[in-house]
Amino acid sequence: MSLVAPHGGKLVNRVLDSKAAEATKAAAKSYKQVTLSPREQGDLELLAIGGFSPLTGFMGEKDFKSVCSNMRLANGLVWPIPVILSPADDVTAGINVGDTIALNDSKGQLLGTMKVTEKYTHDKKLEAKVYGTDDEKHPGAQVTAKQGNFCLAGEIDVVSINNDPEFPEFRLKPEQTRKAFADKGWSTVAAFQTRNPIHRSHEYLTKCALEMTDGLLIHPVVGETKADDIPAKTRMECYTTLVNNYYSKDRTMLSVMPLAMRYAGPREAVLHTLIRKNYGISHFIVGRDHAGVGNYYGTYDAQKIFDNFKPEEVGVTILKFEHTAWCKKCEAIVSSKTCPHGPEDKIAPSGTKVRELLKAGERPPMEFSRPEIADILIKWAQSV
Repeated sequence: MSLVAPHGGKLVNRVLDSKAAEATKAAAKSYKQVTLSPREQGDLELLAIGGFSPLTGFMGEKDFKSVCSNMRLANGLVWPIPVILSPADDVTAGINVGDTIALNDSKGQLLGTMKVTEKYTHDKKLEAKVYGTDDEKHPGAQVTAKQGNFCLAGEIDVVSINNDPEFPEFRLKPEQTRKAFADKGWSTVAAFQTRNPIHRSHEYLTKCALEMTDGLLIHPVVGETKADDIPAKTRMECYTTLVNNYYSKDRTMLSVMPLAMRYAGPREAVLHTLIRKNYGISHFIVGRDHAGVGNYYGTYDAQKIFDNFKPEEVGVTILKFEHTAWCKKCEAIVSSKTCPHGPEDKIAPSGTKVRELLKAGERPPMEFSRPEIADILIKWAQSV
């Protein structure tokens, strides 16, 4: 049995070969220079390596409007969140359709180029539909508000997907994870998305998924997140420690994804699914308040959104899990489906309470977090 096909049927590759890259580097010196934001740098990397297949560049107006309004590209293919290039107005003012621009990282180093095929008004009110709010307290809506009033579109040609990548040994491209799955003989693979350390309930979800599939891909986001999120470096130490001590190495892979979080809740759950489909997974875990923030989304909205699509349109089996916690009476991780006992019997401290314990150098209950993970987080919490 073969792996699931990429979204749209073909894995995109916009990385130039060495000869073309050298020619592009030389030519790019004369192009108008555009510095990408951290989010745009992550998007360019995913565009280049096929994580955003079938996209080949930053979206044009028809796709932008269709995605915001209908969660589909203009050709009807499911896509829930726009991928746009919207620099500051003083940058776009000097750029016209037909220009080729140099796309640089925050240090001014060349990443790639783009021939501008469209320049259109950035409809921020329409994009607010992605988040369900234009409240600038929402981190995704806040980014949109700060972006420029125009978008530039076109196919990209990439010289370097990242000039200074974090975790290079774990930064696998879709073609690499697909090859690894095939080499291991996995035809069904479950993926777990996370931007937090994995606690005992998360561990339970991933191991339930592994019981149903040949392998598990733990695939944390290491792109831009909220300022109060735990840094990627600390999280990666947690992930590697957990995988090395508590998972079957023959059935588990750890890799990272360069996407910047949008905190778009339900829509982002769909995006996360489609990206992982491109990496070769067949099953995707969606739990409580996936990619949510604050009180902007309902507890299980990220699961319900998949009811809007036919199964073949997404092409991935969605594993919907309810809220889980350790039950003192059952002496196990449970959900409302499996446990008759009340909340007073559950060990599920709030995020605030966990941070207070860590800051004080105290481990949260072992039923909530593995002690090795708690110790890593204590070290981090006491350093900030």
